[in-house]
Amino acid sequence: MTVKPLELLPPTETLEMESGLKLVPRLRLNFTVYPSSPSVSKSLDEWKLKRALIDFLKTSLSVPVIVPEEDLVIKRIKEVKTRKREDPLARGTLFVRDLGFLKSAYKRYEEEEEEITVLEKKFLDWRRFLVEKLDGIELNLEGFKFKLTVVIPESDNFEAMKTAWGDFYAFGNRGYSRNGNQGPDTITLRGAPSRWFAEPRVSSKPSMLVTHTIFSTFGKIRNLNIAVDDAFGKDGNEDAEDIISGLHCKITVQFEKHRDFYNALKVLSGRSLQKQGSRLWADYEVTWDKDGFTQHSRNPQQGDGSRMQEMAAGQFKSEALRRQRYSGSIPDDSRRKRFKE
Repeated sequence: MTVKPLELLPPTETLEMESGLKLVPRLRLNFTVYPSSPSVSKSLDEWKLKRALIDFLKTSLSVPVIVPEEDLVIKRIKEVKTRKREDPLARGTLFVRDLGFLKSAYKRYEEEEEEITVLEKKFLDWRRFLVEKLDGIELNLEGFKFKLTVVIPESDNFEAMKTAWGDFYAFGNRGYSRNGNQGPDTITLRGAPSRWFAEPRVSSKPSMLVTHTIFSTFGKIRNLNIAVDDAFGKDGNEDAEDIISGLHCKITVQFEKHRDFYNALKVLSGRSLQKQGSRLWADYEVTWDKDGFTQHSRNPQQGDGSRMQEMAAGQFKSEALRRQRYSGSIPDDSRRKRFKE
């Protein structure tokens, strides 16, 4: 387990957590593919596009970016023949997981805080540079040109989220948050593998006790909520019907202090979750919650919210003693398939 304060954790360093979990740094970019000319009617070949983009990253940048094929996901949009001229042909996601060149490219400073500040700036500058290089590029595939638009996902852009909540509390006339600070205190994380937050050898369903222990890495928790997240991954996914129910959970955490919320969101943004002994990456989505914990505790679709609040507030000890299975908002009448590795 790391003993370094979260404020001093650089964007290139892994954070080890409880239950064999760790947060591994990476860059994620979303892109959309359009034909360069509206007259282009040729069907898009995902594999050729993937190879062209990988070659561009490797050969056309001052510092080559090596991306394995599995870290470049492209989903062609179906029914291309019926699309309008301005409609996209495909959408995709690019992951850059090897950021070691950034860590080795800066000199040592007398003060660690100054060192971290320099490394954070270098990372942000490099990310901005990569987006500028990729956004608007044209790739020639057998005489047909395709254009890419590239953006940083909202959940990976901590600076943009910080600006958003600053504007929200400054101009939204929402007053103060529940803990007395003028700012948010709640994060929502989607796409977490349910099994990774379960109690080993007891259940494959996420446990309040285990989840509380994991997120306590970031600070003292006021409230906690867990729910099945069957909707994760369905937006824009043509194969959404193939997603197995119960694989992912949605976790909402309200911290006692705004500072702990701040550090948690900053560390979670721009990282992937990995489990010891697994070769899988959990590329979750994380964001700040405008309404705090209230909407989650009052939403009947989230399950028994009052019980979740009660357990999160002080009944973790009794859960550990009883060693019961936690059901919470997860239906008992469905036999879920486990998260396959």
